[in-house]
Amino acid sequence: MNTETRILEAAAELLVDSPAGDISIRAVCEAARVGAPTLYRLFEDKDALLAAVVDHGFERYLASKRAATPSGDPVRDLRDGWDAHVAFALAQPACYKLMYSPALAGRPDAAREAHRMLTAVIERIAAAGRLAVPVERAASMVMAANVGLALSLLYRPDANADPALSDAVRDAVVTAVTTPETAPGPSASPATTLRTRLGQAPPPGFTPAETTLLREWLGRLETPTD
Repeated sequence: MNTETRILEAAAELLVDSPAGDISIRAVCEAARVGAPTLYRLFEDKDALLAAVVDHGFERYLASKRAATPSGDPVRDLRDGWDAHVAFALAQPACYKLMYSPALAGRPDAAREAHRMLTAVIERIAAAGRLAVPVERAASMVMAANVGLALSLLYRPDANADPALSDAVRDAVVTAVTTPETAPGPSASPATTLRTRLGQAPPPGFTPAETTLLREWLGRLETPTD
């Protein structure tokens, strides 16, 4: 195990034992058996160390999502992704709480990648003609609800002891952002569907500037103003 990994794992173990979710650089150095100069050569400051701890803790979770093969039903993949997110939060509570702690100055790379992965699933739903709201709004709604539910389970387990709570919240959010597969009439905003497909496969004969302009127009149709 190299020095950087030893520091990250020592910090992660200290977080598990910290009721306040905070650790000191001195304690990390003692646990990892390194001096402060060594730690600061690898991590600019405490915030950088904590962000790296989050990325390190989330790596296995994100690796499994990267390796997953999408099914033919992107809505089912969205539900499965929700369940995997909650399961990870419950399995790694210290790391998860730190990920979304307001005390963490910077946003870890893991948070950005998790949002990108969610957006990719939402875009597949849009391409299938089953998205009821714009892609960006759907991704924000799902992520906010998923994170909020997971944190509620971690911080107030007694008040959220219902084992079916996560499924109920998940299904309510999925219903809000998608349309039924066999819904009568238009199943989703045509502008949302076309804008997503343009991003996946630009139309032949269009210049990049023309494609960008068309996506901008479609974006305005997705969210009309009064």
